[in-house]
Amino acid sequence: MPFPESRPRRLRRTKAIRRLVQETQLHPSDFIYPIFVSDLVSEPEPIESMPGVANYPISMMAEQAARAHQLGLGGIILFGTPKHKDARGSDSVSSDGVIQRAIKEIKNKIPDILLITDVCLCEYTDHGHCGIIKNQTVDNDLTIAQLARQAVSHAKAGADIVAPSDMMDGRVEALRSHLDNEGFEDIPIMSYAAKYCSAFYGPFREAVDSAPQFGDRSTYQMDPPNFREAMREIEEDIDEGADIVMVKPALSYLDIIREARNRFDLPLAAYNVSGEYAMVKQMAAAGLADERRLALEILTSIKRAGADMIITYHACDAAKWLAEG
Repeated sequence: MPFPESRPRRLRRTKAIRRLVQETQLHPSDFIYPIFVSDLVSEPEPIESMPGVANYPISMMAEQAARAHQLGLGGIILFGTPKHKDARGSDSVSSDGVIQRAIKEIKNKIPDILLITDVCLCEYTDHGHCGIIKNQTVDNDLTIAQLARQAVSHAKAGADIVAPSDMMDGRVEALRSHLDNEGFEDIPIMSYAAKYCSAFYGPFREAVDSAPQFGDRSTYQMDPPNFREAMREIEEDIDEGADIVMVKPALSYLDIIREARNRFDLPLAAYNVSGEYAMVKQMAAAGLADERRLALEILTSIKRAGADMIITYHACDAAKWLAEG
C-alpha cells in the first residue's frame, strides 16, 4: 500500500516495538574474545594503540579466560609472544611454547571454555613474516609443514579449535592430515579463508611485535580489490577440510561476508580487527561518537551481513552492554 495507508514509522514508534521487529540480534555467544599472552611480561602491559587491551603473562591467563566465560562469550582465541624468535618460528611448535603453556593453564582451571588458537608463524619469527623464508620469499611448502606441527602441538596441549591465519596454499589440507594422523580427527579447523593484506592490522602488529622486517605480506595475503578470488579461496579451504571459514577484516569487507553467506553453508566467522577497534576508541576519546552505540552498530552490521560469529576486542564490553538492554 502507498502512503498514507502505508506508514513504516508505525513499527519504529517505541523502543518496545522496535525490539519486537528487530531483524538482526546480537548475543554474547556470537563473540570470540582475542587474548594476548606474552613471555616477555610479568604483569599486564597495556597496548598503547588498543586502549583496554593488554599483553598478559601466563599466570593471568585463567583470570582473563574466566572473565570471558562468565560473560557468556562464544569463546576465546589466543595470540602469543615468545621470549625467543628465530627464522623458523621454533617456539610455535614447542610443547613448552608460550601458547602451549597458556592453553594448559586455562584448561586446567576452566575446562569448559571454548579455546581457539591462532596458527601462524608471524608472532614467532625474527623476520616477522608468516612463514619460513627461502631465497628472500616465504616458502609455501616449508611453511605449511611447520604450521601442521604447530596445530598438532596446540591440539596436544588442549586446544578445542585451531585457526590457521597464514594464507599459505594447501595449509588446511596439511593441518587436517597431520591432526588426523595424530588422533585429533575431532579437532575442527577454523580457516582464515579470505584474509586480506589490510592496513587495519597495525595495532595487532604492535601488540605481538610482528611487523615484517622487509617487504610486506602482499604475496600471500589477498589483494583488497579482489572479490571473486575470495570466493575461490573459501571454496578451496572447504574442499581441503575446513569446518569454519573466516573473512578478515570485517568492516571493509561486508560484501565478502554477504556473498560467502549466500554461497556456502559452513559456519562463517568474521574478524573485527585491531584497526577497526582502535578507530572506535579514538572517536570515543575525541568525543566524536558514543563508544557503545558505535561498537554495537558495527557488530550488528557484521552479523547482518551474514557472520555467525565475530572475533572482536569489544567482546567483553559488548556482552555487558547487551545485558544492560
